[in-house]
Amino acid sequence: MKIRYMLLHAYGMGGTIRTVVSQANAMAALGHDVEIVSVVRRRTKPQFQIDPRVQVWALNDQRQGVPSDSLGRRAWRRVRGKLVPPREYAARYFTEGVEAAVIRYVSSLEDGILVTTRPALNLISARRATAGVIRVGQEHMNLKTYPKRVGSAIVRHYGKLDTIVTLTASDQAEYEKALPGARIVHIPNAVSAAGREPTRQENPVVIAAGRLVAQKGFDMLIPAFRQVADANPNWELRIFGSGPKEERLTTLIKEHGVEDTVHLMGRTQNLPDELTAASIYVLSSRFEGLPMVMIEAMNHALPVAAFDCPTGPADVLTHEKNGLLVPPDDIDALAAALNRLIADRDLRVRLGTAARERARDYTPEVVMPQWESLFRDLLEHRG
Repeated sequence: MKIRYMLLHAYGMGGTIRTVVSQANAMAALGHDVEIVSVVRRRTKPQFQIDPRVQVWALNDQRQGVPSDSLGRRAWRRVRGKLVPPREYAARYFTEGVEAAVIRYVSSLEDGILVTTRPALNLISARRATAGVIRVGQEHMNLKTYPKRVGSAIVRHYGKLDTIVTLTASDQAEYEKALPGARIVHIPNAVSAAGREPTRQENPVVIAAGRLVAQKGFDMLIPAFRQVADANPNWELRIFGSGPKEERLTTLIKEHGVEDTVHLMGRTQNLPDELTAASIYVLSSRFEGLPMVMIEAMNHALPVAAFDCPTGPADVLTHEKNGLLVPPDDIDALAAALNRLIADRDLRVRLGTAARERARDYTPEVVMPQWESLFRDLLEHRG
């Protein structure tokens, strides 16, 4: 079968990019004809390994020194497009020229499956793709977390898609409530467990990872760890990632006097090694889709302390069985959960062992057959 995945920036970093690349690689390995279409291109090489059987190309090559082509893909205008809501998180990318290139592409398709991977692209596919192509919209976030205008556009137009795929059962229920009659299924992102070495619970290290943005809640984690450091001065917190909140977080670390115990580590190409070297994983997000790095940590048998935010943590973790869940945004409760794990090595081992077992439900061997089954069902139904 012909499968086209459309990403905003297939050459960049991020959880969505990584999981979509993994899907494309898996489908190519199963013998399908697979493409990845990147709306923009700002780097020369992809940051994630792409199977050579997967064709990758971009609609708008925005690298310095790349000349305009006859379709004007490089010469985009700075006027905003009309189909992407202004509060969509990637709206700044969708200038008039960029949006026009996406519309031109999706409206040219006559067959196969088109998988779009964020609201901007899902909306354009729903409104402009032809009836000849099967339109699958992936949703990586909870419906309630979107700004009002984005949510309104979703409710108005997503019903035109052939299928909407959410990451969790709770997200599926939310979309079913908002879009009666639409076909909505949930398929989690896949996280490989291959070669993941379990922690030995030897190092006094708590680890967190993600973009340094408000969503990830590191501004709450730092004061929570101040309480941890007071009770356990030999333990440290390592936060991996980069982003616009780095300066603010650096200031918070100084304000709370935890310069010796809380460290902003920047990006790393060796996160599996860092997870193996840690003893606890902490998730402080205000909201999630499906917390991929948390599941990676579980593959390393790390016990998890997490805010029970919408959505994801509670879809994966069962409190006291394979992790500790605390009320959203409750800094004191998160600190208490961390202190409890630090004080009880047996608890860390028990929760971590159960977490590793739970993470097996998200391996490619379990997840990818669900995607292939969905695609085959859609093609048979269309036929």
